[in-house]
Amino acid sequence: MKLQLALDRLTKEECFLMVEETLPFVDWIEIGTGVIKEYGMDIVREMKLRYPDIVLVADMKTCDAGQFEAQQAFGAGADIMTVMAFSHDKTIEAALSVAAEHNGQIMIDMLQVEGIGRMEELESLGAKLFALHIGKDGQAAGKHIDFQKELQQFTNPKLKFTLAGGITASSIPMLKGKGFDVLIIGSAITASDNPKKAAKEIQNLMK
Repeated sequence: MKLQLALDRLTKEECFLMVEETLPFVDWIEIGTGVIKEYGMDIVREMKLRYPDIVLVADMKTCDAGQFEAQQAFGAGADIMTVMAFSHDKTIEAALSVAAEHNGQIMIDMLQVEGIGRMEELESLGAKLFALHIGKDGQAAGKHIDFQKELQQFTNPKLKFTLAGGITASSIPMLKGKGFDVLIIGSAITASDNPKKAAKEIQNLMK
């Protein structure tokens, strides 16, 4: 499994400090939706300029204007951008097309979309990377989804699955070998007293 560090609810300065501290222990860096809303595409550009070799995820949460927003994200240097699963098929097809032009990827965010029906539809459109996701508010409300049961119904080895939502170091042993390719972890690292130590511990557990 790979480790994606989610930079959410941070200032621009905190984002860069966090990456500097944790970079040896993470595989992908995500610029969170709120951070992009605060600082625009400039922070995506600056992050890629400073760390050109990282896999950079722009968590755009696009749900319309797929071509335009994909051009924004990939033009700024993102390697991957997120598009919401509930978006119109045309939105997703347009984003996938732009991603292909930039040798990038679209991560389909399954937030608030349950069951495999929509994933099967999106797979038929060409989507190959899915984020199984319980958001902050859903976590606070005690929402639970058996994502592992859903994964068991997919046999296409080309599909990749990420998992996001309240993952901590104590969660890692239960998630190993369950079909997840990437774990998206934010506050368990970014809100830690020692982010570097937290990232290193999580990386070691994932190994």
